[in-house]
Formats: sequence, C-alpha cells, structure tokens
Amino acid sequence: MLQELCAFTGRRMFAFASAAGGMMNLFLDAMSKMRTVSLKETVRQMAMLGADSLPIVLLTMLCAGMVFSVQTAKEFVVLGASNTVGGIVAIAMGRELVPVLAGVVVAGRIGAAIAAELGTMKVTEQIDALRVMATSPVRYLVCPRVLAIALMMPVLIVFGNFIGNAGGYLVAHFYADISSFTYLNSIKTLSEPFDIFGGMIKGVVFGVIISIVGCYKGLHARQGAEGVGLATTASVVLSIILIFITDYFMTVLLYVGG
Repeated sequence: MLQELCAFTGRRMFAFASAAGGMMNLFLDAMSKMRTVSLKETVRQMAMLGADSLPIVLLTMLCAGMVFSVQTAKEFVVLGASNTVGGIVAIAMGRELVPVLAGVVVAGRIGAAIAAELGTMKVTEQIDALRVMATSPVRYLVCPRVLAIALMMPVLIVFGNFIGNAGGYLVAHFYADISSFTYLNSIKTLSEPFDIFGGMIKGVVFGVIISIVGCYKGLHARQGAEGVGLATTASVVLSIILIFITDYFMTVLLYVGG
C-alpha cells in the first residue's frame, strides 16, 4: 500500500512539474512572438473575450458591493464609525474583491471557452493543419488571446469598481441611513488611486494566467469529446487555484508596507 501511494504521489508530482514547465514554455514562446501578433485578430478576441464578459462581471460586482456593505454598514453605525464605511468598501473592492472575483468569473467563462475551442481544434487536427501550412499555432492562436485578456481585464476591473461601489453606496444610504456626503467623503479620505491601480495590475496578471492555462490545456487535450471536457474542467480549476495563490503574493508585494 505504501509503495503504491508513493508511486502515485511521484506520478502526480511529475505531471504537475511537467505541466508547470510546459505552461512556462508556452508563455515565453508567446511573449517572443507577440511582436508579430495580428491586430485584427486581437481586436476580435478583445470583443469576444472581454466585452462580452462585461455584463456578468458587472452583475457579480454589484452584488459583491451590496453584500459587503450590508454586512458592515449597520455595525459601523452602531460603533460610531459610519464615516469610514465608504472608504472601507472602496478599498476592499479595489484591492481584493473586484480583481479576484473578476478573475474567477473570467476564468469560468473565458478560460473554459479557450480550452474547449483549442481542444476541439486539437482533436480535429486543425492544429496540425496550421503547422503543415507553416503557421505557428502559438502566434496565430495563443498570442491574440493572451494579449486580448491582458488588455481587457483592467477595463473590466475599472467598471467593476464603479458598479461595486455604487451598489455599496445604495445599501449604505437606504439600509443604514448613511448620508451621501458621509459615504463619498469617506471614499475620498481613506482610499487612494493606487487601490484601484494595484487591482488593475492584478487583473493583467490574472488575465495572462487564465489565457495561458486555457491555451495550454486546449493544445494538450486528449482525443475525443471526453478529452476536451477534461481539458476544459482542468483549465477552470487550475486557473482559479493559481489566481488565489498569485493574489496573496501580489497583495504582499503591492500593498503590505506600502
């Protein structure tokens, strides 16, 4: 039993190390070919992968801002700290909630779509056809998607911050009877532009993670519909895990001691 457990653990560790190395190689390969990326294809991917994700991101952020405000506003009023609610909501949304939740939403919607699309192309031998035509799959398929998501994630985060803080304001004003001046002044007093800008930096990194993982899983999907399904599921799960892990280190790097 112990020998079988050790063998299984060794195989899983080897598979993880192999996948990590493969994704890093794919990222470096994509960066080296980014100068020759198709602008037309990139704009098309920005519309498909970014703009079409805006409604669900806005809905998620609106609910997140309202929930966070309803959990804090009444308690802060009781404690006599109603003049800090707006700033706390703005800081929490800008630094953590909006970047992370937007990353999770985009990973579920876009990461799965990328893995499924490229996985289908892989199992139907369209990737091999590109190589036969002397066209690099990385330059033609991966680079536009990486660039598109990296550019669109900060845009989604800006809109998400606006709608999230608007939802927090509505709850604080109508549920906890906090005046508009008090709420807005606390945002001006307590929050800083870098609270949002740092979240936008996180969004760029999260976008690269989502696109690279989705492309890698799609390009290495096994044959058959089951293989495409497994690649899609693995892409979403791995992207979300990496987003949470990366978020911790980026939070420490960007905000702790700043």
